[in-house]
Amino acid sequence: MADLSSLKDLGTISESAAPAHVRKVDSLGRSYATGKRKNAVARVWLKPGSGKIIVNGKEFAEYFARPVLQMILRQPIVAAARDGQFDIIATVAGGGLSGQAGAVRHGLSKALTYFEPGLRSVLKKGGFLTRDSRVVERKKYGKAKARRSFQFSKR
Repeated sequence: MADLSSLKDLGTISESAAPAHVRKVDSLGRSYATGKRKNAVARVWLKPGSGKIIVNGKEFAEYFARPVLQMILRQPIVAAARDGQFDIIATVAGGGLSGQAGAVRHGLSKALTYFEPGLRSVLKKGGFLTRDSRVVERKKYGKAKARRSFQFSKR
């Protein structure tokens, strides 16, 4: 039977409990992240540039026509004070336009932290790094919708 005294030789963990966030950039100088919201999934690439934002091959203002969606997409860049410093290319699929805008925002926030780990505290405080886990509840049998019942009549 093994002796527990041999475990003393292993020592204690000297590093701090908080993980060190490192810069994650590929060979082309881009950082990549995946963002999700509702049923939408966005893949976002971020690289230094002039501030162009391309979503599914279109200019972001053309893809997200509503000003509210454009504002949602630009929130992490404005919060990090990096407006016009990065070129962003995103492909997004699934869900509706609102969910897609939220997914791109989530992916963009993660990509920003991979490119500049110092921005993590600012984006975390703004709530941009948290994945909004709310999704549509499934329809149940015997119900009109997820919870709505059919009209009841005694007669």
